[in-house]
Amino acid sequence: MAAYYQTLHHIVFRTKYSERTLREENRRELYAYIYGIIKHKQCTLYRINGMSDHIHILSDLHPTLSLSEYVKDIKVASSVWMKQSGLFPEFRGWSKRYCALACSKERQQVVIEYIKNQQAHHVGVDFAEELRKLCEAEGVILHERFFSDD
Repeated sequence: MAAYYQTLHHIVFRTKYSERTLREENRRELYAYIYGIIKHKQCTLYRINGMSDHIHILSDLHPTLSLSEYVKDIKVASSVWMKQSGLFPEFRGWSKRYCALACSKERQQVVIEYIKNQQAHHVGVDFAEELRKLCEAEGVILHERFFSDD
């Protein structure tokens, strides 16, 4: 039986305690590793980028997967790889929480460009402010506990 689906998600997650541990010179390797996880899950990565304390991913979600398990698998596998690779020696893990916003096909290119231009978005804007603005634009209420690692 064929399944037809199109569910795009703009996923954002941060490092534990928002520590700036994602070294710029090694992020390409991290993104390539995450791409491998996504491909293995039979999903499509449309864009990945981030800053020293967080990552943005735009991907579809295979109909056999739950969003929470998908994000968990990406975070767990990438965390293990980052600690073993030695490329991110200060990295202590990902935060427990994540943000996932549905993305329509019509807005896909806008979100791709947004993710692509992360460095420009963060001139004078920290992660917390960026996420608040993203959620507000989508009508999502962002609770301050998102920024704690309890």
